[in-house]
Amino acid sequence: MAHAPSPTLTRRLATALAALLFGAALPASAQIELTDDAGQRIVLQQPARRIVSLAPHVTENLFAAGAGDRVVGVVAYSDYPEAARALPQVGGYTQIDLEAVVALRPDLVVGWRSGNREAHLDRLRALGIPVYLNEPRNLDDVARSLEQFGRLAGSEEVARAAAAAFRSRHAALAARYAARPRVRTFYQIWDRPLMTINDEHLIADVIRLCGGSNVFADLSQLTPTIGVEAVLAAGPEAIVASGMGEARPEWLDQWTRWPQLEATRRDNLFFIPPDLIQRHTPRILDGAERLCGQLETARARSTASSSAAPAR
Repeated sequence: MAHAPSPTLTRRLATALAALLFGAALPASAQIELTDDAGQRIVLQQPARRIVSLAPHVTENLFAAGAGDRVVGVVAYSDYPEAARALPQVGGYTQIDLEAVVALRPDLVVGWRSGNREAHLDRLRALGIPVYLNEPRNLDDVARSLEQFGRLAGSEEVARAAAAAFRSRHAALAARYAARPRVRTFYQIWDRPLMTINDEHLIADVIRLCGGSNVFADLSQLTPTIGVEAVLAAGPEAIVASGMGEARPEWLDQWTRWPQLEATRRDNLFFIPPDLIQRHTPRILDGAERLCGQLETARARSTASSSAAPAR
């Protein structure tokens, strides 16, 4: 005749069964594995809880992805959203204070591939700090960055919603403007030296979204320095500048010195605040809306000019 199990054995079996069932309900591992925008594999044993951001756009995107409460340090000009202004700063994105970064005890550093110095990033890696590099080159990359940051910080739900909202707004702008007649566009980053963008730059994707064509698309550098003669030869129909802040830069109106330029002749000298078009964040669609409206103005002026031309 079989004997009933002892109370002690019963408790042990119940405990073991509960542990087995609990384990089956959990993922096999909380480990997070991602490949960053430099092609490097990043492994975290758990979502990051102490993140240092090494670029203003990274800071903004971390907040947008629901990870703002995990950010413990930022670089200068990390001024959006308002909460980012109160965070400790670790220098500028090109001159990082490595001691300040280490003192914040980060379990993740998110850097900017084309903005941070490789030597600084290598030092952080040598100290055993995981470094994820971000480099959005088109509008789709902005949405993808939000999703990646959400995975790194464990805020996937917020990040997915933010990425979906961005993609929806992007699609609506594309449906309205992308197929409009091309407007030859010169985007001016700065005056001295005179700088622009090639077609691999994120801003070039915004120009395409609005039905424009970048007159310096084929240059090899991402942000090349050019001469006035090159602009005159390219003959843009619209010149768009950013500058440093909310105010229209005075140097934009220097193009009136060349009345032979179509952009000058038709008064198509436009300004967009740099925070709305030079940051790789959801706000770039605010800048895109402005640019699309400006290129529509350029199209209207071109049509009006053609209608007013005397018959030959």
